[in-house]
Amino acid sequence: MASKKDATPAKEKIHLGRPSNNVSIGIVGLPNIGKSTLFNLLSDLHVPAENYPFCTIDPNVSKVPVPDKRFDFLCEYFKPKSRVPAVLSVTDIAGLVKGASQGKGLGNAFLSHIAQVDAIFHLVRAFKDTEVEHVEGEVDPVRDLDIITTELLAKDLDLIKTQCDIVGKVVARGQDKSKKGELETMQKVQAWLEEGKDVREGEWSLKDVDVICKLPLLTAKPIAFLVNVSAVDYIGKKNKWLKSIYEWVQKRSPGAAIIPFSGAFEQQLADMPADKRPQYLEENKTQSALNKVITQGYETLDLVHYFTCGEDEVRAWTIREGTKAPQAAGVIHTDFERGFISAEQMSYTDFKELGSEAAVRAAGKYKSQGKLYVVHDGDILFFKFNVSGGGPKKK
Repeated sequence: MASKKDATPAKEKIHLGRPSNNVSIGIVGLPNIGKSTLFNLLSDLHVPAENYPFCTIDPNVSKVPVPDKRFDFLCEYFKPKSRVPAVLSVTDIAGLVKGASQGKGLGNAFLSHIAQVDAIFHLVRAFKDTEVEHVEGEVDPVRDLDIITTELLAKDLDLIKTQCDIVGKVVARGQDKSKKGELETMQKVQAWLEEGKDVREGEWSLKDVDVICKLPLLTAKPIAFLVNVSAVDYIGKKNKWLKSIYEWVQKRSPGAAIIPFSGAFEQQLADMPADKRPQYLEENKTQSALNKVITQGYETLDLVHYFTCGEDEVRAWTIREGTKAPQAAGVIHTDFERGFISAEQMSYTDFKELGSEAAVRAAGKYKSQGKLYVVHDGDILFFKFNVSGGGPKKK
């Protein structure tokens, strides 16, 4: 963490916006690489996926349940009237082409759609198919990765130059002294972008992050890479482009997740009778990658969830990792945060191992947590709050 004077910058995570039960991740890439196919498979919706560029002109959004065996267990235990899992909003964004930052293809419309999501699934094509034309002619995943990142970076550079000019004039006129620090951060961001580097990979102080989070910078968004391979390559667990893709990602976004999947394989599996799928997967010694894609999207955003449980409802609530109890309560309703008193807490692990709330209490593992408590992934919580001046309420 940076010192009080912020003299030595440290790499702080850039969290764009407050987590809620409506966080979103956008599928981004060139046309004809399998974005709409993936979206259809994830959401069971049927947006157009024809073989021509820009078939998806307006972004399509679907809420996809996040797979979680803990949620399944709690539903089986409580048998509630209502079951509400954690969800990830997935957005299918129309394909980008080289020159989009200068308005080519769908240009600014595409880039504005990316600005509205919280994170990016950067999808790249690593399969040949004579029936599916590649917009650049030949299949070359590394070239495609370069095209997308270059366009996003160019858009960010254009934005930050404009902002530096606007804020710079305010500082020069002496109208707002507080803007000086803001301008210094923007100038650092501009220099970083001019080196061809994504904002998310920079070394930023807490003050820098505060400024960056107010700007709609595309390269500041968390990212995961999805590699669409052929069904044969997916089953065989090999693809001639994977090594070069991995090397590119390690150089550009070290630590970012890379998930190979096959749209063709997943579609074949989806079209198969449900009772035939287990045998087919066993025979081919493989599994669907869709659950991994969904959970990775969730993890890319540093998201976790806690549960509220009862006979009426079992529900998973989305929060950012490291969220304190009052803010976690605020995801349910702002009154819960405003009038927060305490959170009655037990861990899912203790609840499952001991078998009941009463047993958790008897073991001394059912606790009353205060405002400084950091909620853990899988906590089962009951909030006490008061905003009316009367007695405490419980949720």
